[in-house]
Amino acid sequence: MDSHKHIAADSDIHHGEPCITGTRIPVSMIVGSVADGMTFDEILDAYPQLKKESIQAALAYAADIVR
Repeated sequence: MDSHKHIAADSDIHHGEPCITGTRIPVSMIVGSVADGMTFDEILDAYPQLKKESIQAALAYAADIVR
């Protein structure tokens, strides 16, 4: 999966913080939700505009940053 096609940073949205493409949902919110113990299904219930691939992309994006 090309995780970066699911992630966009726009200076007009959340001051350029990386978000899921087409949403205002920051990568940090998804990563934080997983870190807090939320399952993918719980995240998808909370943010119905997301897809499983969006969550995976956010985690892959974060992993790329810390590598």
